Amino acid sequence: MLSDRPSMIDPSWLRIEFPVPKEYAGWRVDLFVAHRMRRLSRTRVQKILSTAGFDGTGKPLRPNRALAEGDLVVIYRPPPEEPETPRTFGIAYEDEWILAVDKPSGLPMHPTARYHRNTLTSLLKEAYGESRPNIAHRLDAETSGLVLCAKTREAERGLKMMFAERKIRKAYLAVTFGIPDPPEGRVEIPMRLDTRGPIRIKMCCAADGLPSLTEYAVLSAAGPRALVECRPRTGRQHQIRVHLATLGHPIVGDKLYGPDSDVFLDYIAQGPTDEIVRRAGARRQLLHAANVTLVHPITHETLMIDCPLPPDMVRAMEETP
Repeated sequence: MLSDRPSMIDPSWLRIEFPVPKEYAGWRVDLFVAHRMRRLSRTRVQKILSTAGFDGTGKPLRPNRALAEGDLVVIYRPPPEEPETPRTFGIAYEDEWILAVDKPSGLPMHPTARYHRNTLTSLLKEAYGESRPNIAHRLDAETSGLVLCAKTREAERGLKMMFAERKIRKAYLAVTFGIPDPPEGRVEIPMRLDTRGPIRIKMCCAADGLPSLTEYAVLSAAGPRALVECRPRTGRQHQIRVHLATLGHPIVGDKLYGPDSDVFLDYIAQGPTDEIVRRAGARRQLLHAANVTLVHPITHETLMIDCPLPPDMVRAMEETP
């Protein structure tokens, strides 16, 4: 398998892999990719392949090459045009040692190839100067809600140790497609990276994965949607999103784990068009970090910090799709 991207490919471009199953043996590369990325015309696929298509050994792919079972088609795509991001954040709690930020959806945590100035890290530096608080954990850019930060080194060590030892309890709120039945329970299914599909950041439930446990409870229902409280007892990547999807009730707006498996690939190709938003159910995944409970790393008081549901999730539960 190709270990490093070719030198002519921009480091910010996304890598997408398509393993070739038995039933596609003999297909031309352009037909196979057009079949997997159905929103792209064959002409557009041929253009992409001519500059950013490779096989599993790193050799450029000709669009008319015949594929064999077990081949790997690798293509690189530029990320969607950088969207506007929020330039403000709320404060849910602050003292001289720690800060709990109310992060809006759409604000990335750290600088990346796509985001530079518009990140929570940069905004904290603007607000607090060189002695800015350090972020102690992560939230997906699309997920809103509480982010704990440390204002001193001692507090940072304490917070990170508590996260590592799972001593900080977190509760999330999610708007789901359909209403989970039973209305409360636990999903205890191991998780690992999904190595079978074309998207290399996707996680899946698998017997050989790492132990993963999410407790959930339906708080309310509105038509075909539910507001579900989720309490992850482990900290796997995308854990709540994967576990709710495994229940058959993915999060509204989740392009990666939602009911339409092609939405994410189409989003990479086209950006957040109105049609993609319609298919996903919302412009962003409706997931919110609503509460954290912890023992203060310095004063040793028990803290319970809440963060209200953002307006887009309130509307999603008030409006019938």
